[in-house]
Amino acid sequence: MKQTAERDILGNLAPEFARLNNDVLFGVVWSREDKLSLRDRSMITISVLMAQGLFPQLKSHIKLGMKHGITKEEMVEMVTQLAFYTGWAKSWSTFPIIDEIYNSKE
Repeated sequence: MKQTAERDILGNLAPEFARLNNDVLFGVVWSREDKLSLRDRSMITISVLMAQGLFPQLKSHIKLGMKHGITKEEMVEMVTQLAFYTGWAKSWSTFPIIDEIYNSKE
């Protein structure tokens, strides 16, 4: 599965950024599955976005992580561990996102 981002989100405002996002980040970096699986890349990306408190992007990547096979239980465990490294409040802010995403699919 080739990972892509929706080019139309920024395509009109920043077409070159949208192209780089799709063609380089998702088209080249995310497609190197012989180096890291999509699941592993999702776990890394979710961790970094949570650490930075970038919750709109985090929500998108939690959805993507679910598609890449990260279970709800694994996601909760990841965020529990990250609480001690990224900040307790960031975990509190992430758990409702997990709940919303995984319960909407169940």
